[in-house]
Amino acid sequence: MTAYDRQPDFPPLLKGRAVVGQSAPFQAAVAAACEGCDPGLIFYTPDAARLELALVLAPEVPLADALAMFAAAGVGFQAALGSLAPPEVGVHLTWDGTIRVNDAACGGLRMAADTRDSGAIPNWLVVGLDVPIWPLSDNPGETPDQTALYSEGCGDVDPVELLEFWARHTLVAINHWSEDGPATLHRDWCELAHGLGEPVTINGQSGIFQGIDERFGLLLKTAGGTTLIPLETLLETNP
Repeated sequence: MTAYDRQPDFPPLLKGRAVVGQSAPFQAAVAAACEGCDPGLIFYTPDAARLELALVLAPEVPLADALAMFAAAGVGFQAALGSLAPPEVGVHLTWDGTIRVNDAACGGLRMAADTRDSGAIPNWLVVGLDVPIWPLSDNPGETPDQTALYSEGCGDVDPVELLEFWARHTLVAINHWSEDGPATLHRDWCELAHGLGEPVTINGQSGIFQGIDERFGLLLKTAGGTTLIPLETLLETNP
């Protein structure tokens, strides 16, 4: 592992905790959340070869609304990379969390909460992000649909800056959502959506990706009509 050359500087309300050793940031964040850690804590691996992090949140709204933070984290990443990468680098988001850079998969998002009851206010919500900066393989041609930031012209992106920018842009997205409702975040996410109008298969259901509802659930057009797949289906049960 090539370590960061300096400690990240996070915006107010957010703090960082480096994770080293065998535990990954997502698992470390879930464990800390279960123990009652303060919200706003970002667990991260200080590895210059990949951006791997997890943010602990303590929502004050029902789970179905709180899961908008999953979308905020994706929008935050696009804004962060867009600030640091060459202008020709394109970033899009799939509904299930995969991040696509120049139309190839480049890591993704995940999330967990202490409840799966959409009407309950969760005690904690963890949103994780894992994006390779350097190629995972010496033969990237063997996996043409998988990429890394270095392979897409982002070799000069400073991983510490990327982490810092992600934290700031994600916090801005969360604040907009908290103060103004979901409209702005909904619009920003839809502008980055990958595969709109195209066939997709989610949880064994196939159809045409029509868009998202006000709670960021996927609208799937099938032969029998339009089906709503809520974001709750993406929650991990055993992170």
